[in-house]
Parts: sequence; C-alpha cells; structure tokens
Amino acid sequence: MLHYAVVFFIIAIIAAIFGFTGIAAGAAGIAKILFVIFLVMAVVSFLINATRGR
Repeated sequence: MLHYAVVFFIIAIIAAIFGFTGIAAGAAGIAKILFVIFLVMAVVSFLINATRGR
C-alpha cells in the first residue's frame, strides 16, 4: 500500500513539473488517501501484535 502511495506521489510531482495541474492534484489526492490507509493499517497491526504478546 505504501508503494502505491509513493508511486502516485511521484506521478503527481512529474505531472506538476509538466504543467498538468488537474492530473497532479488527482494523483496527490490518491497518494494522501493511500498513505492514511497505510498508517491506519500499520497502527492496527502493531496494536494487535502487542496485545498478542509477540
């Protein structure tokens, strides 16, 4: 999931450099959503592993 967030972030940067602001905004929005989902899943995973005693 983090990989996809980074890919969309890079697409947003490249699109912004070439002046495609609509595509850049869309790719940046997708990257933000994927990164937040990744963070939530990582925290949940850490909490579950901590409660299991591993």
